[in-house]
Amino acid sequence: MPPAGRACYAPEMAGGKRMTENGSKGPGRRQFMRRAAMAAGGAIVAPNIITSAALGAAARAPAGERIVVGAIGIGGRGRSNLGAFMNMPDVQVVAVCDAHGGRREQSRSIVNARYGNRDCAAYVDARELLARPDIDAVSIATGDNNHALLSILAARAGKDIYCEKPMSVTIGESRAAADAMRRFARIYQCGTQRRNVGNFVFAANLARSGKLGKLTTLHAERAHWRPGVKFTVLPEEPQPGRDVMDWNVWLGVSPWRPYNATYHARGFWKDHGDWSGGSITEWGSHTVDLCQWANDSDDTTPKHYRVLNDALDVECVYENGVRLLIRSGLRFGSCPVRFEGEEGWIETGDDNTMEVYPESLRTERRFSGRHFQGNHIREFLDCVKSRNQPICNADVAHRAITACHCANIAVRLGRALEWAPVKEEFVGDEEANRLRRRASREPWRV
Repeated sequence: MPPAGRACYAPEMAGGKRMTENGSKGPGRRQFMRRAAMAAGGAIVAPNIITSAALGAAARAPAGERIVVGAIGIGGRGRSNLGAFMNMPDVQVVAVCDAHGGRREQSRSIVNARYGNRDCAAYVDARELLARPDIDAVSIATGDNNHALLSILAARAGKDIYCEKPMSVTIGESRAAADAMRRFARIYQCGTQRRNVGNFVFAANLARSGKLGKLTTLHAERAHWRPGVKFTVLPEEPQPGRDVMDWNVWLGVSPWRPYNATYHARGFWKDHGDWSGGSITEWGSHTVDLCQWANDSDDTTPKHYRVLNDALDVECVYENGVRLLIRSGLRFGSCPVRFEGEEGWIETGDDNTMEVYPESLRTERRFSGRHFQGNHIREFLDCVKSRNQPICNADVAHRAITACHCANIAVRLGRALEWAPVKEEFVGDEEANRLRRRASREPWRV
C-alpha cells in the first residue's frame, strides 16, 4: 500500500484487468475479490446477473468486471456524481437512495434511461441499499450531517466509499470514520476533488518542491458567507408523508428537531450547526486540504488557532512554523488558495487562473484539465480494483477536516486554542474538548 496521500493511478488497470509483476494478466476484479474472501474465511455471495439488455455501449467492460455502485444522496452534487459514475465504462449503477421522494424517482428514471432497462432500485433508507450483497461501492452525497455515519455503515457492510466533503460535522465523527476504514479494510475517497485538478496539483507540487523557498504562509479561502454556525430553532410545520420526505432519515445522526421545510433548504442547513460546519467546512474542506498537501502535512494538523479580526479570519500555525490563514478575499474563482515561500508565491482557483512569482516558474507546468468529478472518481475506481489507497483517503481527509473543525471551535468560543495533533485533543481546555463530539441519536450512532 502506498503512503497516505499518494495517488494510486495504475495504467495497467485499464480494461478492468490486474497485471502481475511479470506483466501477465491477473484475475478479474470479481475473481480477485472472491479469492480474498475465501482466504479470509468469509462467505461467498454470487453477484447478481446483469442481463445483456444492461450492457449499453460496446466500449463498456464485461458485466462480471464492472464495479456495481449504489448512490446515496442524489441532490445537486449527488446527481452530478451519479452522472460521472455512469460515464465510467466499468461501472454499473443499480440503486439510488434519498430521503426526498422526487429525487429518488427522478434519479431512478435517469439510471434506467441510461442503461435501457428498468432494473434500478430506489430506497428511502440507506441501510436497505447497504444490505445488498451485489453492491461493491457507494457514492455518498447526502447532507453533511450524515457523511460520517453512512461511511461507517458502508464500511461495516463491506462497501468501498466515495463520500462527498466535508467528511464529518465533528472531529470525533471523522476519527470514527477513518478508524472504520482501517478496521474493515475499505477504500475511501473523500470528494476533495481538486487534488486531481491540474492547476491545483501544479500549485501544491510547486510548494512541495522547494522552488518557492521555505514555505511561510498558506492561504485557504472559506466560503463567501460569515464563518461560524447558528443553531436556529424554527416553528414546527406539518410533516409530509414518508414517500414525499422522510424527515427521520434526513436527520439521521443529528439531534431531533420537529419538521420545518426551511431546515432542509440548502441555503439554510449549510450554515446550521446541527448539520454543517458553515463557511469554513464548505470551502475549507477543499482549500485547507490543499494547504495541508502543499505543506506535506497529510499526517498532522496545525497546533495553534486564533481569530485574527472582526471578519473572523483564523490563523492556524503548524509545528514547523508555517502559518495557515483561513480567510476570505482571495481572487480566482471559488475555492482559491495561495502558497507563499521565502523566494516566491503562487495563487490559483477554480477558474483555472494562476499567478506565480517568479514568472519563470510558470514554465514548470506540464499539464492542465478541470474534470473535477471525472478524474477523482476515476482514481477511486482504480483503487477499488488495486486495493491501494487513493490520494484523499480517510486518514488524509480526517486531518484536513480536523483543522477546519478546530478553527470553527476557536470562532465559536472566541479564544485562542492549542491542539495536540497526536492525542487529538485541545490542551488544557475542557470546554473546547467537549465540542469535539456531539451526541448521536438512536438508532443512528457514530
